[in-house]
This record gives sequence, structure tokens and C-alpha cells, in this order.
Amino acid sequence: MTSPRYQDRLSHTLASAVILQEKTSLYGGAQVIVADPKLAYPKVAALFAPEISRFPGISEQAICHKRCSLGKGVSIYPNVFVGEDAEVGDETILFPGVYVGNGVRIGRKTVLYPNVAVLDDCRIGNEVIIHAGTVIGSDGFGFVQDGGHSRKIPQLGIVQIDDQVEIGANNCIDRAAFGKTWIQRGVKTDNLVQIAHNVIIGEDSIIVAQAGISGSVKIGRQAMLGGQVGVADHLEIGDRVMIASQSGVAKSIPSGEIVSGTPTMPHRLWLRASSLFQHLPEFNRRIKDLEKRLEKMEMRYTKE
Repeated sequence: MTSPRYQDRLSHTLASAVILQEKTSLYGGAQVIVADPKLAYPKVAALFAPEISRFPGISEQAICHKRCSLGKGVSIYPNVFVGEDAEVGDETILFPGVYVGNGVRIGRKTVLYPNVAVLDDCRIGNEVIIHAGTVIGSDGFGFVQDGGHSRKIPQLGIVQIDDQVEIGANNCIDRAAFGKTWIQRGVKTDNLVQIAHNVIIGEDSIIVAQAGISGSVKIGRQAMLGGQVGVADHLEIGDRVMIASQSGVAKSIPSGEIVSGTPTMPHRLWLRASSLFQHLPEFNRRIKDLEKRLEKMEMRYTKE
């Protein structure tokens, strides 16, 4: 049990055992007492979770360039493409429809689910999970205006994803204009996240669904961005910053801040401000009424 609000369910649950922080008389079955049930549950669930399915070896229906390098124990499903000079590490799994471009490096025990595309020269670390439909290394959104026309700026960099990162489904992570877009160790992203060129996301940060991060943003370690957060370009978000869902970030945020709103402001201030929104029509009516009364008083004073 991870929260006191579940306590009333203990007396009538049909569970064979419960994980608790301290023993209770409300439940007569087996009680597993641990320091932190939230941390204990993933360990228990892992014992019951099915293993990731593996194709036995390399499918004859996969296209692997003769100059690519495939590690020991790889599992490569049908309809996978692995390009020239690409390297795939030991025990890595490539599901159907995965595209691995020329010069790509993929580490050990990494899993690429169906229809993931890793474009030329990008780097993927060890024990990385990339969910279905994600594109790694698409061109950054770089254009310059030329007489009213948009002229494309070639994107010459790469994407680097470090060890133990998990990328959600249908993410788009753009290659850098120069250098690299860098997703550092332990970062977790939800589905439908856009990460633009030259962005750096620090270790163990969490990016929730539909967030959009503009070019050249630098995000520190252990930051948390809620769903549908938008971050303007060339900003710096400090370590352990928390940004509430649907916030619009227009300026850099120092480490340790908790912010909300559009534009962002301290979270507690946002809560006070947002509580007033529903009363604005009434405040407007009262102000207009006061203005009329004041105008009448001024006219009366003038006549006197």
C-alpha cells in the first residue's frame, strides 16, 4: 500500500498478500513489510512480468549490410534494415520495421520496438529501450528566410542517447545542426515528445507526454516536465526543476524551482492566481459599477 487513502480497502481486498510499510490489523493475510512500498512493488512485479520476446537469431528477411557489425546473441526480426558500417551490440533486439542507418552505433541489451528509425551516425547506448514509432536523428527544424522563401540549413550533427534511457512511443528527437543532441543517462520520456536540435537533457530527467522542447535548450539533472509543457529555444532549465503540465516556459529557470502557468511563475503564486480566474467576470462587473458610481459622485461634486 503506497497511500493512506487505500487503507479502507484492506479489510475487504481479495489479494493474497499486501506490501506495507508497517503491519496492520485491517488485513488478515500475508503482509510484506518494507521501508518503501513504491520501490518494492516494481521489484515484485518484475518477477511476474513476461520476458521480451526474441526472434531466434537474425531473420533471413532482414536486410543487413555486408559491412555492418552484429554482436553476439542479437535478435533481429524480419523486415529490419541495418545499414553500412552500423554496429549492433550483444543481445540487442530489433523488432520488425526497425531502420538502422549507416554508421549508427547501438549498444548492448538495447531494445528497439517496431518501426523505430535511427538515422545515420546516431549513437544509442547500453540497456536503452525505444518504443514503437520513434524517430531518432530526423533533421532539426532549421531554415533561414531568403526573399520570403525558407531556405533549409543542413543539419550536420547527430543524436546521442546514453545508457539506460527509455524513450516512449512516437517521440521525435532531432539531430543537431552541429555537434549533438544529447539525451543523458537514465532519462525517461513518455509518448509523443518532441526534442529539437542541440537540446541537452540531463541525467535521470523525466519528460511527460506531448511536451515540446525547442532548439538548443539545456535541461539539468533530475528535472521533471509535465504533459504538454512547451519550452522556448536557447533556455536553461536547472537541476531538479519541476514544471507543471501545460506550462509555457519563456525564460530560463534556476535549479530547484517549481513552476506553473503560461508564462511560468512560482507554483504557489500560480495556484493563487488561477483561483481568481473564475471570478474575473464578477470583478469586472463590480469595477464597472464602481466607475459609474464614482462618475456620478464627481458630477455631483462639480455642480456643487
